[in-house]
Amino acid sequence: MSEGRAPRPAAPLAIFVSGGGRSLENLVALNASGELDAPIGLVLSNRSDAFALERAAGHGLPTRIIDAERALSPAAFSAAAFEAAAAFGCGLVVLAGFLRLLVIPDLWLGRVLNIHPALLPAYGGRGYYGTRVHRAVLDAGETRSGCTVHFVDNGYDTGPIILQREVPVHPDDTVAALAARVFAEEERALPEAIRRCLSGAAHLPGAGQAQ
Repeated sequence: MSEGRAPRPAAPLAIFVSGGGRSLENLVALNASGELDAPIGLVLSNRSDAFALERAAGHGLPTRIIDAERALSPAAFSAAAFEAAAAFGCGLVVLAGFLRLLVIPDLWLGRVLNIHPALLPAYGGRGYYGTRVHRAVLDAGETRSGCTVHFVDNGYDTGPIILQREVPVHPDDTVAALAARVFAEEERALPEAIRRCLSGAAHLPGAGQAQ
């Protein structure tokens, strides 16, 4: 990742979700309060039962469900998802609890962010998501954890890091307690990473160009 100025991605955001949508709700609230200037143009899910879709509908946000039956290959699913984002004029995709592998097209490299509930590269990769991450942290006896926002490449949690926020792990922590502490930092980290990307303060040199 490079720090410096780059062309601001076109607004609005596309938020990809698979679950409850707490991060989506946080971004909506920050936009409403004026703390974030990043309109949401599309909420897309791979699951028809994702509660995030109900949250989005309640705020009048456009929603799309793609391949809830998991009939498409990762490449075909990804093509459909990014075509939808483009159709709604979105310039930055935010993965907020999105649990399906994406194949990032060349033109979208550097324009897709993910938030992960650990301090990558630790506790990242295939199989590390949600409460599984926090259980692994506790089982390993770690004294610190946190969250990471990173650019998405074509691996599992391997893209360049934009920012991290750290929390302590207490000896008597439960999975739920640690998850709540980490999520409180996610609520701060994700909007800050979005601000950096939209301002050009965080970008990938050469990203967003056809190969």
